[in-house]
This record gives sequence, structure tokens and C-alpha cells, in this order.
Amino acid sequence: MSKPGKPNPATDPLVSLFKSIGLTQAKAQEAAKSPKSAVILKDIIESYPTVSSGELDEKQAGLIVALSGALAKASVGSAEKDYLIATILKNRLKSVDQVAAAVKFAETNKLPINETEFDKECGIGFSITPEELDDRVKKYIASNAVAGWASLGAVISALRATPQLRWANPLDVKNAVEKSLTEIFGAKESAKPKGKEPKKDTKPAAKQEKTTEIASSDPLTRKSVFEEGFLGSLHKPGENPQANPRHREAHLKATGNNVWTRFPPEPNGYLHIGHSKAIFVNFGYAAHHNGKCYLRYDDTNPEKEEAKYFESILEMVRWLGFEPWKITYSSDYFDELYDLAVELIKRDKAYVCHCTQEEIKVDRGEKRGQPRPCVHRNRPISESLTEFEAMKNGKYRPKEANLRMKQDLEDGNPQMWDLTAYRVLDTPHHRTHDKWKIYPTYDFTHCLVDSFENISHSLCTTEFIASRQSYEWLCDAVDVYKPRQSEYGRLNLEGTIMSKRKIHALVNGGYVSGWDDPRLYTLIALRRRGVPPGAIISFVSTLGVSTAASNIEISRFEQSVRQYLENTAPRLLMVVKPLKVTIENLSEDYVLTIDKPLHPKVPELGTSTIPFTRNIYIESDDFRLEDSKDYFRLAPGKTVGLFGAPHPITYISHKVDPATREVVEVVVKLENEGPVKKPKTFIQWVAEHAASGSPVRVDETRVFHRLFKSDRPSGDISDLEPNSLEIVEGAMVETGFWALAKRSLIEARREAKLRTEKAVQENKTTEAAVGDDTPHATAEQLIGKDCVRFQGLRVGYFALDKDSRLACLDEPDTTEASRKQGDHLVLNRIVSLKEDSGKAI
Repeated sequence: MSKPGKPNPATDPLVSLFKSIGLTQAKAQEAAKSPKSAVILKDIIESYPTVSSGELDEKQAGLIVALSGALAKASVGSAEKDYLIATILKNRLKSVDQVAAAVKFAETNKLPINETEFDKECGIGFSITPEELDDRVKKYIASNAVAGWASLGAVISALRATPQLRWANPLDVKNAVEKSLTEIFGAKESAKPKGKEPKKDTKPAAKQEKTTEIASSDPLTRKSVFEEGFLGSLHKPGENPQANPRHREAHLKATGNNVWTRFPPEPNGYLHIGHSKAIFVNFGYAAHHNGKCYLRYDDTNPEKEEAKYFESILEMVRWLGFEPWKITYSSDYFDELYDLAVELIKRDKAYVCHCTQEEIKVDRGEKRGQPRPCVHRNRPISESLTEFEAMKNGKYRPKEANLRMKQDLEDGNPQMWDLTAYRVLDTPHHRTHDKWKIYPTYDFTHCLVDSFENISHSLCTTEFIASRQSYEWLCDAVDVYKPRQSEYGRLNLEGTIMSKRKIHALVNGGYVSGWDDPRLYTLIALRRRGVPPGAIISFVSTLGVSTAASNIEISRFEQSVRQYLENTAPRLLMVVKPLKVTIENLSEDYVLTIDKPLHPKVPELGTSTIPFTRNIYIESDDFRLEDSKDYFRLAPGKTVGLFGAPHPITYISHKVDPATREVVEVVVKLENEGPVKKPKTFIQWVAEHAASGSPVRVDETRVFHRLFKSDRPSGDISDLEPNSLEIVEGAMVETGFWALAKRSLIEARREAKLRTEKAVQENKTTEAAVGDDTPHATAEQLIGKDCVRFQGLRVGYFALDKDSRLACLDEPDTTEASRKQGDHLVLNRIVSLKEDSGKAI
């Protein structure tokens, strides 16, 4: 049996010395690889008691290693070297880039060092707020010929080369550039599949036509979704007609001539994917025009409202990336609404009706198509005032009396056929408690609260087109400012259900685990599944906004998520159904440490360190006993490559289970001697190495398929797919998972803290009074285990489920992440790598 070319690093005395300063085994081995820098590092350890004392943390030890490497390539005096070591020990230099800059500075600047210049050159004390970063990015893009998304890499490189952003976090710069490009050019489009090139046509007319086509698709000609189509044609603030000019003047004075919008959900259920479009349109349109957007809870039906819905709505709005300027409730205006109802009666524009619900339906033409006057319609004004007061004081039971608007029964629009303005309800209100026995309807409340809040653009879906007439009628009838209602098409996903009633039936029947079951398309379910909020916003923005409804296939939504994750998700080696492989020409104690990038095209995501040993695991589907011409993975007589490993492997033999006759182990040879032809295929693997905690064993991998068989489900139980949830036990992931999981949560907490602090400063979402149950912006709303996402190489995209218990996520940030007793690891598949038709994992 041949021996591998490299000696076992465990016996190298340098490795033991380097580990003594706080380096991990892997990093100590890496430091010992370069003879020149290893000599310098050895000298530093032996010459500086502070370094060799064992009091350095892992980060400082890493910087000492980086310093040794930089000194090996530079000419720096011993006094200057002492100074550089001291800056690391004092935690003034905190990154490898800073160390490199410090060595370069010390080459040309001898003692005494000018600390002000040193700090500036090395980025010590550098800080930049997200707002400042966004501003610099936008100014750069505006002053340079940026030709759209094709310039992404060039823009990032150019910005990082500027003195102002040299020390900015690379990932922050990348995110800021992508954000600005999205605002200017729209969401990034995936590359189109290559096809056969058309034959060249020499005719001038054809050439002219091609030129025009290219010009029209130039990214420079693309506009933001808020600048074209439906949203681009909306009126400017103040252009909405008013019955009285003084209302326009007062409105513009209150808004400063800016766009003010609102997102007004009913707090009687969890938001779904369709609401993401309403959130994007209302918050996005206001933000695009430097305006403001309210989050207004339309809480006029106390019979269906619960506190959990209020909290969840704010959490989902913030999770999608938006911050309400102010949180309000329709109930904030109950007194004003009541006063206007009285005024409407006094103007002979409303009356109290005592008809039954059946009689009202008949009068409104619901049974014969033509309305007729209610018998109470022409009762004296004074009588309606008295009866309305009696309604308010609790004289009537529900449905015994209603206040109806006296509109226009001759109009062809049913929304003008004497709509109900107030009804009697016995249920206490969550905010006003027992103060009111009567509650305003949506048709009465919506337009008037829009008016009270000086909304410039009342944006809603096309189902409310007919309501626009009654909306404007009521504002004019009580002589208040009249906002302009504009309607856009709603978003529907085929193959799922959005109805709260139907989802409630599934939850109560135990057909799904809850409103956040990842097979549903509520926003809390999509979040739990691991779908990034940016992917949802990107999806909605690419659909555009028009008056036509968007009926989208689930596969198109998943493809949008897939494209978003392609360049944002780190990549880890993963096998779902492992098959043991023994490399016979490696010794039992052989360990090679491999540093691999977390993404081949996004170096900012960093690297992970994994072991390569005699025993590894591959995907069971990557081996078969019967070979074929179209099969390029491992089989008898075949050689395959291993992602990130130094050499390919070749099949030698295999072992089977005597009882099942299934292959349980494959024996291979590592092709580590002599020239080897590059294999046609590379497969993923994970190593068995207990010392480094490899592999990471996954307790449950959950794969979600379509919940319903039909494309347009009614919610019927017989339409449910029986195998919509697949649970796989025993999957394995590389050890880089632990550091990635911890780093993801640390980064999420940092971003959540910054966003929440900004929300507190700029918006009115945190003004809590004694006894106030209004939900407020908190960092915790933005932090969850779903923040841990990665691509399992050649498998799919995955996220950590909330059912997971990982002790390392609750430990101090400086504690190295690893598996602890009692941990339970559950992964959700976000989407597959490619579109499929319910294929099992």
C-alpha cells in the first residue's frame, strides 16, 4: 500500500508551537506550510512573552500569523516590528487588511510613528453608517457611466478602491451597491439560456431592426417600477381634485407637498404572499418619492381581532425591509368618525334603518337587481339623530338598527346604494374596551381615516374599484379633504390558497402544523421555510404593477428565490443519503486540512476549513454498480473528482449488506501519485473526523412539496397531496456549518440593532404610553433561525428551522461554535437547485 506524499502534520513541532498561542489545529497547520513566514512566526512567539503566554484570543493569534506572512515579503526594522506587534496586542489592528496596510506603512515610516497618520492609513477607528454608505454609493453611480447590473463588479471594486470606503465592510459595500442598482435598474435578471445563434442577415433593414432591439433592452433605458406604468402615471401630491380648495392647501401644508401612503391591513389573520405586493407598493412608492407610509391597523371589527395578529403584521412589514413612519389604528379616530356620522345625518345624508338583513338585501337589489328606497330612508333628521344616539347608548341589539348612508339609488354602481355606515356590536374592543356599542364599517371608515391622515395616494387592489365612487362621495358629503384612490391588480399564486378561512380549516384539522407551516404561503410560513425577504421583494418588483391581476405559478416564484440565493447563499458540502467510502491508500490517522471558499464567485462570504480523511461519505445516488455511457459519477472502473479535495478517487471494490443486498460501503483509491486525467465529474463529500466534529449530522431534513394537487385549489381536503412533506433523517453537512450558523446570527443581530435604532430615531413606531399595547419596532422581530441559510452543494438551498436547538447560537460571540449535548438540528429545504415537479430529495 502506497503512502501519501505529505507527512502527518500532527507530529510537526511547529504546529504544536503555533497552537500554543491560540490557533486551531487547522490554522496552525496552515501557518506551518510556508517556511519563510513560519520562521518569523516562530521567532515572534519565542521573543515576545506576551505572545507566547497563551493569553491571546483566536483572532489576535490569527493577526500575528498574518503579520508574519506580511513581514516575510517586506523590509521592516525590529523597532517597527515591535510597534506593529504592540498594536495587535492592544486590539488596535483588527483585520488582516489592516495588518497588511500597517506593514506597508512601517516600511517607509520609521520610529517615532505618527499615530494620526498611521491610524488613517490603517483604518483604525474607521466607521461609516449605512446611510452614509448608501449616499456614497448613489453619488458614485450618479456621477459615473454605470450601465446597469453588468457593472456590478466594477462598481464594487471602484468604490472599495476609494479612500473613503477602503475600510468599509466588503459585504456592506456589495449590499449597498446591489440595493442602489435595484432601485435604479430594477431587480437583477438571470442570464438567458444560450441558444443557437441566428444566421446573419446582410439586409440593411434587418440590421436596423436588430439595432433597435438592442437599444430598447439597454439597462440605461430601464426605469424603476415606481417610475413607469401604473405607478409612474399616478398624480402628483395636490393634483387630486377637491370640492373645496382650502382642503388642498391644508393637505399640502401638512405633508410638505410630499407623498404620504398607508398600508391598512385588518388585524384578523396572518399576512400572506399577496400582501407582500401591497406592502411593496405602499411603502416602496412612498420611499421612492422620499415620502412617508403609515402602518394602519383597520381595527373596526372587534369580533375577529387578536393581539397576535397586530404583532405579526408589524414583524412581517419590518422583515420585508420596510419601516412604518407611524403606527396608527382606525380606532384612534372613533370619536371623530362618530362626530362625522352625526354631521352626515344633519346634512340629510344618512338615516337609521331597522330593517332585517334580508330586507336590506332586497332593498339593495341583491335579489332583483334594482334597488328600492328603505322604508326608513325619509324619516326626519331629528328622529335619525335620536335613534343613532340610542344605538350608541346600547338600546339596540346587533342587527336591530344600522346607520345607512343616503346615497344615489339611481346610480348604476351598487356601492352607491345606501351602504351601511355603523352597526351594533356587543363585543368589547381591544383598545377602547366597553366604550362603544357601535362600530363604523370599512366603507365609512376607510376614506375618512385616509383624509384625517392626509394620505396623498390611497393605493389598493382592483376589487375596490367600485368603492372609489362611494369613497369620494363620503369625503365630499362631510366636506373633508378627499384623497385619491387608485387601484392595481392583486397578486395570486396558483397552486395554493390565501383565504384565511380556508387556511384556518387546514390548521384546525391538523392537515398542516400551523399558520407557519412551510407548505403554506403566509409570510410567516415563507420566513420559517427560509425564503429571504429580499427574494420576495425582488420577485414582486419584477412582476411590475398594473391594473391586471398577477396570477403566477409557484414554479416562477421559486425560480425567483433560486436566482436570489444563487449569489447570496454560502455553499457547504452536504450529503442527504450518505454512503460510506474508504480510501484504502490512506492511513487510519491521515488528516489533511482543506480551506475552501464559501462561494466561488463571492469571496466576501469567506472560507471554511474542513478535514479530508481516510473515511468519507458521498451521496448514495453518486454510486451505482451498473455503469452506462451517460453516467459520469462513481461506478466500477470509474474515476471521479471530489469538490475541494486535492485528488480524484477511483473505484476498487464495494461491500453489501447480507440481508438487504444494498451497497453499504465503497472502497476506492486516491489518485495522488503520477499524472491523472481530469475527471469528467466532481461530487460532494464529507469526511469522518471526530476530532473536528465532522461530519455534522442533521437530525431532520424537511423537504416541502406542493400542498394541493390542482393549480387552483378550493381548499377541499380531497385535493391535498398526501406526500407534500418529506422528512429525511441522517443527512450530513461539513463542519463549516457551525461557524456559518453562528456568524449568520451575529450578523443578523448587528443589522437588526442598527435598523431598529434608526427606526427609533426617524419614525414614530416606539412612542409607548402607559398601558399602550401598540406593537413597537424591536431588534428581535428581525432575528430568527431562518437567518441561517446555505446551499448544500448539488443538493438544494437550506435554512435552519425554528425547531432546532443549537446551544452555540446562545453562547458569547467569541466562543467557537460546535455541537453540544442536547442539540437537535433541523433543516428546511427552501428550494431545489433546479425546477422540478415534486421530485423527492
